[in-house]
Amino acid sequence: MTVDQDQLDTLPDDYFTDPHRAHRDWRDQGGVHQVRLPDGTTGWLVTGYAEVRAAFADPRLAKGAAGAEELLNRDLPPSAPKVSLTPHMLHADPPHHTRLRKLVNAAFTARAVTALRPRIEEITDALLDDMTGQDEVDLIAAFATQLPITVICELLGVPSADRDDFRRWTATLLSAAPGVDPASGARALIGYLNKLAAVKRAEPADDLFSALLQARDEDDRLTEGEVVATAFLLLIAGHETTVNLIGNGVYALLCDTEQLDALRADLSRMPAAVEEFLRLHAPVNVATMRYTAEPMLVGDTEIPAGEFVHLVISAANRDPKRYPEPDRLDLARDARGHLSFGHGIHYCVGAPLGRLEAEIAFTRLLARFPRLRLATDEPLEWQKSVRIRGLAELPVRLT
Repeated sequence: MTVDQDQLDTLPDDYFTDPHRAHRDWRDQGGVHQVRLPDGTTGWLVTGYAEVRAAFADPRLAKGAAGAEELLNRDLPPSAPKVSLTPHMLHADPPHHTRLRKLVNAAFTARAVTALRPRIEEITDALLDDMTGQDEVDLIAAFATQLPITVICELLGVPSADRDDFRRWTATLLSAAPGVDPASGARALIGYLNKLAAVKRAEPADDLFSALLQARDEDDRLTEGEVVATAFLLLIAGHETTVNLIGNGVYALLCDTEQLDALRADLSRMPAAVEEFLRLHAPVNVATMRYTAEPMLVGDTEIPAGEFVHLVISAANRDPKRYPEPDRLDLARDARGHLSFGHGIHYCVGAPLGRLEAEIAFTRLLARFPRLRLATDEPLEWQKSVRIRGLAELPVRLT
């Protein structure tokens, strides 16, 4: 379908600050809305809970890298560099996706994640020790970022000396800020992981990267390129979402002292509280790229074949048809069924790890700093990313 770019809506100027207003407006207009995104691509944003959940499981929405690359490159001028996507599980459809997922699951088991609890508690306590004695800190830099980066890098076997580079590459990759080239972050990270794969192949260690290189299903195994792509995915998804889950959840609590006091009084409610944090402030705003393999009806909207469809998780999680008073933090709410980890065959493989890290982080943070509060009355800055929803900084007072 030929799209007149001049006729398309763009994201409102305050979208990164408050996407929820736009999401409410789009839901009121029918729940499916065609826009031009900051990267210049066009797509259909789906905002209703029922529509997003159904679309997650609809095989007519494809994710294969080859088809996505063709759509991304079709409108580029001849002189522009062509888009190339990392061939990991989120850029794959069955049966290729089924094969990759099975092999990754063989290395990344629920049992292995559960066994990480003592080490995650140890890392958390060490970070809180470093903060003790300070009056004010940026909780994103001092805690929310450091915990998941340390955990996922230790899990994969990434040397501690390389973690600052990794964080910088990830921030570049996920940014929608003007003048930033996200592809440069991806290239740098892939180049690094290729070198690390050679090291792990020559000298296997007791880490997930080595396990991925050795994972087998009968006579099948991951190629080295597939291992690197999987490690790329796990590093990005395994830390960025948890950074934002911790930061967004703490911010929500500090803005609602009644809910904060209730949770402090009974920290055994933490697992349910984490689900409400995930629902209210979804760490992923818009799910990863999908496109129509054939014409399909989404809600009441007919979307032609060959169009990008963006499932807006944070909008679905605040659909009043699914959750009454959806913009309110309610730790007594049954928040199960939220879509923050997706739904269907692409449901986040790292969801158990993210939940475990968050439960430990919130419990120990609130116990260690009972006077924790915001250190500013000024509006906080959110990351300029369509995909990710997280604070750039979270200044807090500890004492």
